[in-house]
Amino acid sequence: MKFNPIDMESWSRKPYYEHYMNQVRCTYSMTANIEIAELRAELKARGTKLYPALIYMITTVVNRHREFRTCFDSEGRLGFWDKMSPSFTIFHEEEKTFSSLWAPYCEEFVPFHDCYLRQTKAYKNAKQLFPDASEPLNTFPISSIPWVNFTGFNLNVYNEGTYLLPIFTMGKFEELDDKVLLPLSVQLHHAVCDGYHAGMLFNELQAMAAGCKSWLGEH
Repeated sequence: MKFNPIDMESWSRKPYYEHYMNQVRCTYSMTANIEIAELRAELKARGTKLYPALIYMITTVVNRHREFRTCFDSEGRLGFWDKMSPSFTIFHEEEKTFSSLWAPYCEEFVPFHDCYLRQTKAYKNAKQLFPDASEPLNTFPISSIPWVNFTGFNLNVYNEGTYLLPIFTMGKFEELDDKVLLPLSVQLHHAVCDGYHAGMLFNELQAMAAGCKSWLGEH
């Protein structure tokens, strides 16, 4: 993993960053439905769960665009990671608690899915919030609320408004006629992402869901 510091003087986004970080510090949330009927049918035919496929889709789009990988490093420098991996939650039914795990991102779905399965098996009985001490710095958070088909979701992160990475939360899908609609919320920082970037993210996720046969691999 490589962190690339941003040269503020040559950065085209400098005036937007300075405004939304120093003048009007601003984060925002957007929730939209992803239509996953074909994706769900393909996964069901393969005996593959939906959650890791959605994590893979989100991570793929995050890694396509620098805006979603821009943050501060451990030294407080502003920059972006070459690649990012997902940090995702798993639920413990007995205690009604959760743990946050991570899996290294792979461009191909099958090896990523295999790693996801190894991680969830290794820590399925973990009692800690962060049981894997090897999680690197270049991760971003994904979580799920599979019990609620929400229409909006907002996080309030009290860290002086300097957390720049996207935060994803998915909800319970709903079957409507011949569609399957899954609500997905993303929290973004306006200093690095505008409405255009949010729209691009959701549109690319929808395209991946519709074209899932191209990346799921041989069946």
